Amino acid sequence: MLERIQEQNVWDTLKSSNKPVVLYGMGLGAEKIMDTLAQYGIAVEAIFASDEFVRGHSFRGYQVLKYQEVCEKYDDFNVVLCFASRLDSVISRIAAINREHTVFAPDVPVAGGGLFNRAFIAENEASFDRVYDRLADEESRRVYLDILHYKVSGKIEYLLRSFTDKDVVYRDILQLTGEENILDLGAYDGDTIREFCAATGGNYRYITALEPDEKNFAKLLKNTAELDNIACLNMGAWNQRDTLIFAKKAGRNSKLSAEGVSVAVTDIDSLALTPTFIKMDIEGSELKALEGGEKTIRTCRPKLYVCAYHRNEDLFTLPLKIWEYNRDYRIYFRHSQYIPAWESNFYCVP
Repeated sequence: MLERIQEQNVWDTLKSSNKPVVLYGMGLGAEKIMDTLAQYGIAVEAIFASDEFVRGHSFRGYQVLKYQEVCEKYDDFNVVLCFASRLDSVISRIAAINREHTVFAPDVPVAGGGLFNRAFIAENEASFDRVYDRLADEESRRVYLDILHYKVSGKIEYLLRSFTDKDVVYRDILQLTGEENILDLGAYDGDTIREFCAATGGNYRYITALEPDEKNFAKLLKNTAELDNIACLNMGAWNQRDTLIFAKKAGRNSKLSAEGVSVAVTDIDSLALTPTFIKMDIEGSELKALEGGEKTIRTCRPKLYVCAYHRNEDLFTLPLKIWEYNRDYRIYFRHSQYIPAWESNFYCVP
């Protein structure tokens, strides 16, 4: 696999460049990236935000500027993106900036540690190769390679050319029907349930939705109140029944934490369901959920939609675990519109 990756590590590229490094965005993402830049001895020259968020404030000791103010200050510079978005307007703005000054969006894991770089690929090359060679179609292999190139280089061009419409995935790959028994792990506020219903014209047999975050769960109940044949459970997915601590974030990225609130979790097999379709978007717990669903996956052979962007190793551990349970799964890889590489998912069809 490493011989297919032509790009250098983003951090090395930024360090060797003679252009100033300017951050676009603030918040937790910026803090993570600034800390990593500091480890590589890379100085941050300025920080800017979208015009509507600039109000004369500062972040980590830097006055937050507008993009035009940075352009007036420096003839050329490298932009390091420090936030995530799937919105058309924001993606268009990022792409426009990239045409004027190179935009890098360094990949930092949502869960777990370590950096995704050439050394990480080399350490796990055999596993990456096994997955790449067994993916179901040429488009999956192309997108998989593009995502690896992006994660190493941070170059957003690899993402911009890899977007797939989720409607196409539901129609052409998963081929959802009105007869699905759906298990939605990480249901958030019901957003993917709305996608499922749109794909099937509102028809299904039953939906079981798990969401561990209390505030998200309240939104889920509200947003699904008019649906029939649905059970919503304020629980997380794991490899056994247990009680774990989740960060109290009340957002999409509620996840395991050393501090937070106690949340009940369950393994899929203990639910004693016969799902025809399982979605997993559970902030880095996907492998644990697969382990807790071995019997269900082996016997029911459901279609699977498994997010693969929370942990660095997700790109190989998840499909290899699925093939361990059923070698006949055809596994597709697609990336829906998002910068950075969130919404990179495996879609598995028995």
